[in-house]
Amino acid sequence: MNTTPDSQTPHSPDPATSPTALHGIRVLDLSRVLAGPWCTQTLADLGADVIKVERPGGGDDTRTWGPPFLADSQGRDTPEAAYYLGANRNKRSITCDIARASGQQLIKDLVVHCQVFVENFKVGDMARYGLDFASLKALNPSLVYCSITGYGQTGPYSERAGYDYAIQGLGGLMSVTGERDDLPGGGPQKVGVAVADLFTGMYATVAVLAALRHAERTGEGQHIDMALLDTQVAMLANLGANYLVRGQADGRVPGRMGNAHANIVPYQVFEVAPDATGTPQHVILAVGNDGQFAKFCAVAGHPEWAADTRFATNAQRVRHRNNLIPQLETVLKTRTKADWLTALDAAKVPCGPINNLAEVFADQQVQQRGMVQHWAHPHTPDLRLVASPMKLSATPPSALRPPPLLGQHTREVLQEVLGLNDIAIDEIAQTGGISPPCLP
Repeated sequence: MNTTPDSQTPHSPDPATSPTALHGIRVLDLSRVLAGPWCTQTLADLGADVIKVERPGGGDDTRTWGPPFLADSQGRDTPEAAYYLGANRNKRSITCDIARASGQQLIKDLVVHCQVFVENFKVGDMARYGLDFASLKALNPSLVYCSITGYGQTGPYSERAGYDYAIQGLGGLMSVTGERDDLPGGGPQKVGVAVADLFTGMYATVAVLAALRHAERTGEGQHIDMALLDTQVAMLANLGANYLVRGQADGRVPGRMGNAHANIVPYQVFEVAPDATGTPQHVILAVGNDGQFAKFCAVAGHPEWAADTRFATNAQRVRHRNNLIPQLETVLKTRTKADWLTALDAAKVPCGPINNLAEVFADQQVQQRGMVQHWAHPHTPDLRLVASPMKLSATPPSALRPPPLLGQHTREVLQEVLGLNDIAIDEIAQTGGISPPCLP
């Protein structure tokens, strides 16, 4: 199997032969779509054996969330949507119908051999199937059981279905994302990727690792209650703090600021001179302190700005934003993007271009850091996916498997983990607990 990144960090270990941080940890993953799979993909990257449990026939919803779909060697669409492929590497897939008694028993049999259980069903569903934390803890007292829902296991919204888009709105993110209401294009805007799902997946990963550490010390498992809304509120970060520390008392609620920053000036996108074709061009200027501002002023040919009492400190620049920014806008339009980026980079003033995805993956830094992984997949000899960003010197992320086909490892897992023979596996299939077409 080819799992070669586009480039390796110099002197980094080979992930195919190096030990992994979570070797020996087995995860039973009953989650689908994004928050749960993002958590378990991260655990799998770190070396955990993640068994992805999917419903017979359809599997994870995201398998059909396309186009685009992976093309085979003849360029024809396969059943594997790019969305699914981006969140399920390094896992094994089995089918199991947990609505059937035989499927429920199969999960109970497997959980005895697992350290982690992840699910993102509606509150109460797992208890209805006899697969809730209390039931499974009775079988495996050290089990780390992670539930991921939109609103959590408690509270007046707990029984609602929670989706990233709705959470971005309810959790305040869309109120601070987008152009100012008084400017063209103003109004609420969601983030381009499902950040509430992704952040919840990462917080869930951290919680699972902490719970595993506790279980190793004490033998005691625990229930992790992860909610997209909780995560979204937490990730309001400085804007949440702005409101709670002063805004609530002052009656000032943070709002949309487009590409500007609420607490730092100048820290936003600026238009520069157009390119040779007349197409507008832009740069990001991210001045983080007063020293950087003085360096920027020197590059811009206006050292007097750094001495102006209205602009000398960040606090004053924030207060006098409306006086400073128009002057910067005028000056920045006098030079090209290349000129500004070269000069500002040389002066160590934080800045950057705004790349599209083609430019991102063509960037020499992205390539040198090995952020594209190549896989041999059953449908194509060269499946390219974004690689794990984690660079661990002793236990680098694993690159064992491309995202699995639906039920690809059902027989393998039942034989390996439960010691079942073909006859026993076929008997489970006959009850509908697993899906015969998905058995290799």
